Amino acid sequence: MIYEHNLNPVAVEFFSLKIHWYSLAYVLGFIFCNYYSKYLIKQKLLKLELSIIDDLITWLIVAVLIGGRLGYVIFYNFDFYFSNPLEILKIWQGGMSFHGALIGVIVLIIFFSRIKKIKFSQLANLVAYSSPIGIFLGRLANFINAELVGRPTDGTWGVLYKSELYTRHPSQIYEALCEGLIIFLLLNLFMRSNLKDKFNGYALFLIFYSLFRFSLEFFRQPDSHLGLIIGNMSMGQILTLPMLIIGIIFLKNEKKLKNI
Repeated sequence: MIYEHNLNPVAVEFFSLKIHWYSLAYVLGFIFCNYYSKYLIKQKLLKLELSIIDDLITWLIVAVLIGGRLGYVIFYNFDFYFSNPLEILKIWQGGMSFHGALIGVIVLIIFFSRIKKIKFSQLANLVAYSSPIGIFLGRLANFINAELVGRPTDGTWGVLYKSELYTRHPSQIYEALCEGLIIFLLLNLFMRSNLKDKFNGYALFLIFYSLFRFSLEFFRQPDSHLGLIIGNMSMGQILTLPMLIIGIIFLKNEKKLKNI
């Protein structure tokens, strides 16, 4: 099945005010994270206090926006932003990096856990369990925006974008399902199993995400200004490798990390 892409990136338009699907994805993602985190605590699936959630979500928003933006600037287009530093502030023009956002979130969890005197592992698990739906929504918004498109395909299914004569893999949908929905389901099944006392959820999140992301990058068009870099790998794949290694290290040092 070939889908002809004609989606409008603007969800709501009221006079000169335009609300884009991408912005809504962030808002809905954080709202879900807020309510689902509270649900997990109320169900006693996580040993945390409800009172920390509102503060945590507020700072998570800051960490994701700053980390995601700086990650994109440093990893994907450093030369341009070094020459045009004021462009860094124009976040509405796009340009966010998942790996940068992840670094921002990790730094936040380290400081937040120390300030609130909470174990790092408990806070990291909370974020790992609730964040994949935000990733799911973000990838759907990427598809609506016709950005981060897939590589060309001559298969029986694909998406045909305006002004193009060939179909592409709907890689944003692949990522939404695998990096978002499937990881959410896997982690939440794990959380309700007897294995949750043996492994940290955040270590599994790092491993699952990195494996899915590395594999799906083969269906995603590399950034035009970067192309394929080392050993025909994209920047996304290169950044994912240390993420996988860290996840495995966390998994192998489970007992030590549970006390941090």
